Amino acid sequence: MTATAPAPALPADDPWLNAQRQFDNAAQILNLSPGLRAVLREVRRELLVRFPVKMDNGSLRVFEGYRVQHNTTRGPAKGGIRFHPQTNLEEVKALSMWMTWKCALMNIPYGGAKGGVVVDPKELSHRELERLSRRFASEISMLIGPDSDIPAPDVNTNAEVMAWMMDTISMEAGYSIPAVVTGKPLDIGGSEGRPSATGRGVTITAIEICKRLDRDPNATTVAVQGFGNVGSVSAELMAERGFRICAVSDVSGGVYNPMGLHVHGLLNHRSATGGVAGFPGSRPVTNSELLELPVDILVPAALENQITARNAGRIQASVIIEGANGPTTPDADLILEQRGVVVVPDILANAGGVTVSYFEWVQDLQSFF
Repeated sequence: MTATAPAPALPADDPWLNAQRQFDNAAQILNLSPGLRAVLREVRRELLVRFPVKMDNGSLRVFEGYRVQHNTTRGPAKGGIRFHPQTNLEEVKALSMWMTWKCALMNIPYGGAKGGVVVDPKELSHRELERLSRRFASEISMLIGPDSDIPAPDVNTNAEVMAWMMDTISMEAGYSIPAVVTGKPLDIGGSEGRPSATGRGVTITAIEICKRLDRDPNATTVAVQGFGNVGSVSAELMAERGFRICAVSDVSGGVYNPMGLHVHGLLNHRSATGGVAGFPGSRPVTNSELLELPVDILVPAALENQITARNAGRIQASVIIEGANGPTTPDADLILEQRGVVVVPDILANAGGVTVSYFEWVQDLQSFF
């Protein structure tokens, strides 16, 4: 039996400490009372589970997972579940806090939550992934429910994973509970537009910031870090609106062409090869190099802590639209502000996903599919 443990975060890159610093700065500006600060600065509930999953070869492997609820004052907790080898409890706590702010900003009656399992899903077979998803859902079932805590897809999870989790919770209850998760397939209570909602929100944000800054999208260059669900949809929709997508990256590497990339061709290349690296008509760049390219808009759509005090001074984009959660550290925010870089924060830029999740949840509660 083998165990999978998370990699410890360095203090300077600890997302939970960064999230608390962001809150402290905002609380100071808003002049929040000491009591309210104390309540909102900490998570309400955190669950750590370690659970065995049977591998295809008959062995048992132990995985570590988390579900954190930051605050439920405004309604049930809401937040995605990610499968990633580098996730840890501090990251999930930070993500749950950011979900609270995001739902409040969008005026959605939810509090914030998040979940994660320390695993690289690419190393699992389809059957192993299903067993892991179902077992994790069972392990956190005492917290989740349509009136208490509603998970959704996040990094490396999708509609199929949500279907497995919904089915597991429903089997334990003895009846179908479609509203227990969002981001499901359409035929079991999912909502039209949910898979592309986060990327569509990023695109709408880009269009609106161009209006505010009196810029023409057709004369605006863009680099997108991360080409998963959020990054690829953002790049595709922004290209359709006239933005010139000059660079994208994923785990395989990055590609750059200052004259612009053919996004649909890039999507086909990724489907054929498994990544964006090697796309014809481009030159390779690393993920870190992409952040510093001479473009007008930078869309970090990968993981947190990508723009830090170490590289914020070299960012050439004049606008950053945070497609990922927490991609910019507080120290980097200060540097970018001093340099006049406009940052559209994650709690606004990527809120399209939770907004459509809310509509899906309402439909499920009414069986209005």
